[in-house]
Amino acid sequence: MSGRGVWLRARARLRRFPALLGGCGEQAAAYGRCVAAASAGSREVRRDGCLREFRALRECFNRAAAART
Repeated sequence: MSGRGVWLRARARLRRFPALLGGCGEQAAAYGRCVAAASAGSREVRRDGCLREFRALRECFNRAAAART
């Protein structure tokens, strides 16, 4: 069995990613600001430190992906 089909499907999904994410700019920016603030200076990023922002981004992305199918 060849893995070629798997890679073709994965590449097709990855090609759609920028367009889907483009509709979630506000959520992506909020998540980025949170991560940047959480890691400022010598501080380390903590698990679930930006969970609320990440969930908002994920929900937006899922809505965008569902609307395209």
